[in-house]
Amino acid sequence: MSAVLKTQPLRIRPMAEADLDAVVAIELEAYPFPWTRGNFEDCLKSGYICRVAEADGALAGYSVLMPGVDEGHVLNCCVSPHWQGQGFGRELMLDLVERAHDHRMGCLFLEVRPSNRRALRLYERLGFEAVGLRRHYYPAHEGREDALVMRMIL
Repeated sequence: MSAVLKTQPLRIRPMAEADLDAVVAIELEAYPFPWTRGNFEDCLKSGYICRVAEADGALAGYSVLMPGVDEGHVLNCCVSPHWQGQGFGRELMLDLVERAHDHRMGCLFLEVRPSNRRALRLYERLGFEAVGLRRHYYPAHEGREDALVMRMIL
């Protein structure tokens, strides 16, 4: 007999200031060049669409969408390394698409490192397409890395 571990359903809700310690902890764990607490505080204060995902009573990930005139810009979408591979990134992105529809955005933009193959595949499966390249956009261990600009028409 084998045991199958089942997680509780993912719950996505608005990010609150009380979530920031857990959000920053995930950011530090997930990225070699993480956002600061101040970056997240500024997003909350600016009225950006900031969301968190909870599973089994723990914060599993988060996302940040900056609304603009008729469009949105996905600034951050991250799943804790502990929770990766379970479809949570997809759920967070689908939640952002729903928020974009609610705000009558016509399209979404994002940047992704070309080396982040996992994220790139997810975005392509969701309907994002490459529309540009930002040279030397991201910090990297040896200099800078380009960013692929992607767009989803809603």
